[in-house]
Amino acid sequence: MRYTISGKQIDVGEALSTHVETELGETLSKYSQRPTDATVTFSKDAHQYLCDAVVHLSTGLNVQARATANEIYAAFEACREKMDKQLRRYKRRLKDHQKDRSEPVEFGAAGMYVLAAEEDDEESQGSGSEPIIIAEMEARVPTLSVGDAVMQMELAGVPLLVFRNEKHGGVNVVHRRDDGNVGWIDPRGNS
Repeated sequence: MRYTISGKQIDVGEALSTHVETELGETLSKYSQRPTDATVTFSKDAHQYLCDAVVHLSTGLNVQARATANEIYAAFEACREKMDKQLRRYKRRLKDHQKDRSEPVEFGAAGMYVLAAEEDDEESQGSGSEPIIIAEMEARVPTLSVGDAVMQMELAGVPLLVFRNEKHGGVNVVHRRDDGNVGWIDPRGNS
């Protein structure tokens, strides 16, 4: 497994790197035998240390955790515990959903745009102009089943996930609703 351990404007020493590789390796070996790479980034915000960790599994799923603490080792341990909890919570689901998958998840490319927020002045209301695109990026759209998409959304800790449904190839969306439930949008049925 490849590890990328870095710091944003802080020096990550050899001792911390070794500690991260050892502890994260033990956590991942308990739950999944096929991680491909892990990225751990440390940063400092005032007096708090922040640890972000993302682990890519060979099945195409990502596990992500973030934690803060007053000491850098404590921030990593809190992050590792969150990841451990996620993997423990989804161990059965990961095992059941991925045992029949012989190939990794396929990803397609899609355009992603960030639009400028609408201003409340009289000029923009009367002109009927389109919002300005302030960022263009390329996003990866995975081909997953609905259950795998919900699991990926929860593991990554994101509020919504756009994916290509592996049953019919159409674009679908799963999202976290305000009431805590998961919503699924499948526009294929509406013609």
